[in-house]
Amino acid sequence: MSPIINHYEFGKIEIDDKIYTSDLKIICGKIVPNWWRKEGHNLCLEDINDVLSYNPEKIIVGCGTSSAMKVENEVIQYCRKNNIDLLILDTYEAVSYFNKLTPQEVKKSALCLHLTC
Repeated sequence: MSPIINHYEFGKIEIDDKIYTSDLKIICGKIVPNWWRKEGHNLCLEDINDVLSYNPEKIIVGCGTSSAMKVENEVIQYCRKNNIDLLILDTYEAVSYFNKLTPQEVKKSALCLHLTC
């Protein structure tokens, strides 16, 4: 069954009735909590190696409520080169987009969420 994001607000997200207060990823339907990045507000390839190992068709990045997290060019270029659909959104938009995916799409996608700024 695909995870359902019940609610998101600054610093807190509820998925399948469980509350998380740190950044997280959902990789092919599996929740990976406590996501830390090498450089906090920058997203580099190293930060998503686990995501890339699943060969997703789509990566949805929630860059925070005010999009403070920046996606480095190496990530954008890698996704282009490997035909991965990369969506860079604020976290509210990323959550909304993810919730509209079908279960089949969730199994082929990754959601990477910065929950604060």
